Amino acid sequence: MRLHTGDEELAHEPTPGPHAAPRPPGTAPAISARGLVKSYPGPRGTTTHAVNGLDLDVRQGETFAFLGPNGAGKSTTIAMLCALARPTAGQATVAGADVRTEPHRVRQRVGMLFQHSALDPDLTAEQNLRIHARLYGMRRARIRPRTTEVLDVAGLTDRRTSPVRTLSGGMRRRLEIARQLLHEPGVLFLDEPTTGLDPHARAQIWDHLYALRERHGSTLFITTHQLEEAANCDRVAIIDHGRLVAEGTPLALQAAIGDDRVALRTSDDAKARDIVRRLVPEGHPVTADSGGITLRLPDGSSWIPRLCAALQNHGIAVSAASATPPTLDDVFFHHTGRSIHTAPGPAPAAPPARRATETGGDR
Repeated sequence: MRLHTGDEELAHEPTPGPHAAPRPPGTAPAISARGLVKSYPGPRGTTTHAVNGLDLDVRQGETFAFLGPNGAGKSTTIAMLCALARPTAGQATVAGADVRTEPHRVRQRVGMLFQHSALDPDLTAEQNLRIHARLYGMRRARIRPRTTEVLDVAGLTDRRTSPVRTLSGGMRRRLEIARQLLHEPGVLFLDEPTTGLDPHARAQIWDHLYALRERHGSTLFITTHQLEEAANCDRVAIIDHGRLVAEGTPLALQAAIGDDRVALRTSDDAKARDIVRRLVPEGHPVTADSGGITLRLPDGSSWIPRLCAALQNHGIAVSAASATPPTLDDVFFHHTGRSIHTAPGPAPAAPPARRATETGGDR
């Protein structure tokens, strides 16, 4: 990655940022990818596809969640979209720049928050910001006011002279976000932004991100495996084994599942399962395990009185009953066959990825 260390300003290439005028409706998406592939040599001459034929669009000013378990291809996708890794095949534009042919422009126009801290713990908050500004070629006259501005946005003005090692985990994360805002990026990528934080600090980070969007109209692309975080974003894309398997608003994805999850705990789950199977319509499997009986039914809450009455008529006591609408974990299970917190199995069989020569790329 080429970095500027002098005083030169990138005047020939103005960087669109959150202070720019609002873009009119119908403008190009902040991020667009078609057929994006990243492959690596595997054992015995095979090829491993970390990302396999990804199509993606993220709108301007959107908070977009990239949801998937560890190893699904989230970080690899971000590396390609930030022009830190060259795609094996496919094409993508980010903030109006092509990741293949204009990688330097992409890097100028985006901010990137990595999973692990890149702050120098022995320097102060302000010194960390100044170094970052110099690396991005910002003029000296611009660095001081911009540093003051982003520290204020992060709520760290009173800690500007504090060594980073004295800051809490949540403060450090806010400082890292502030650092990425210094050069006013058009798109801010955040790779697992709340990793390692306690619930209180995690909530603070999300409050900070919401404020950024409201204040500057920032486009936020967030990778996560935290379902509650994804549920609070404008749209969610689910990635599994390097492939996009579902995309939409959290409510739309959950509504597409349709049926509620009904759970019962009884005095005899095995017998209760057989009774419930006879009562519910065909096509609604009933399972019983150590946690009780579970099944999916439309308008599940209306079924609970009927099921409880039938079980009690057969001498089976019901100790607990609930009906809950689909969650994003249910959505993930529906599309992948497992919970997001379950270790991934082998990738499903798939046709070979398109050759790079077909997409104008290189191998």
